[in-house]
Amino acid sequence: MRYISFVLFIFLSACSNSYGNIALGTLERERIAHTATINEVVIDLPVIQGTTVTKGTVLVRLDDTLQKAQVTKAQAEVIRAKASLEKLQSGARKEEIADARAKVAGARAELVESRVSYKRTKDMAKRGLASKADLDKSLATRDAIFARLKSAQEQLLVLTNGAREEDLTIAEASLEVANAVLASEIKKLSDLTIVATRDGILDNLPWNLGERVTAGSPVAILLAGKAPFARVYVPEPSRIKIKIGDTLLVHVDGIKKTLSGKLRWIATEPAFTPYYALNQAERSRLMYLAEIQLPDSEARLPNGIPVQVELP
Repeated sequence: MRYISFVLFIFLSACSNSYGNIALGTLERERIAHTATINEVVIDLPVIQGTTVTKGTVLVRLDDTLQKAQVTKAQAEVIRAKASLEKLQSGARKEEIADARAKVAGARAELVESRVSYKRTKDMAKRGLASKADLDKSLATRDAIFARLKSAQEQLLVLTNGAREEDLTIAEASLEVANAVLASEIKKLSDLTIVATRDGILDNLPWNLGERVTAGSPVAILLAGKAPFARVYVPEPSRIKIKIGDTLLVHVDGIKKTLSGKLRWIATEPAFTPYYALNQAERSRLMYLAEIQLPDSEARLPNGIPVQVELP
């Protein structure tokens, strides 16, 4: 019985040492969720699930009829704002200035005639040949024509002096606003065509053709990268022995050959109970999450396969 206990002790000690130098985990890829920006209907699903795609591949198309109308409206606003600015920069046409000058000359001639008429009426009123009402009417006519002359002269000055600096600034700002709105509407239009932002595998299409998606919901799930990485838990005794960039040996279930991978990330804190809450013996059971990138030549490996990583 004592011999059996001794052999069992040696066996368990060997197992403990073996597993202390092994990190267990699975093969994973980064999941990229492409979401819908607005509520629209799915009109095209050009790529089937499980297909390997490259960056820029169209994955989903949403109905863009309404958004195209918004872009057209924004383009018209840009044209109008640009025309207003160019009109202020170019100034008045020769025909407009000539017309304003003619109005000034006509008002000036009417003013001369009204002054003569008022003087005649005033003299007649002194001799009793015109009433007080006739005199007041003649005076009002003279003053009205004088005011019309002043208005025509000011209008001519506006045309000949050109636009004010403030008006030009306002027009330029209006054009910038219109261009910004147009850029925003064009971006919204492009967002209705969902494209792959990275190389990878199209893992899932949550919405069916003809369904109306909700804003913010995923419409295509992409597993990014060519080859997967091993996401494993490193035991606490081995944490101090490895660093980012180290090459580690990876064993994948179902594959006889041993693969080499580079440690690309390891957590700075344990995944389970904090170390300060444990005694020295318990700390050895702490685990640190780590990721070991496999070479691109292993792109065929699927996600979820168990792996074991040899640790120094």
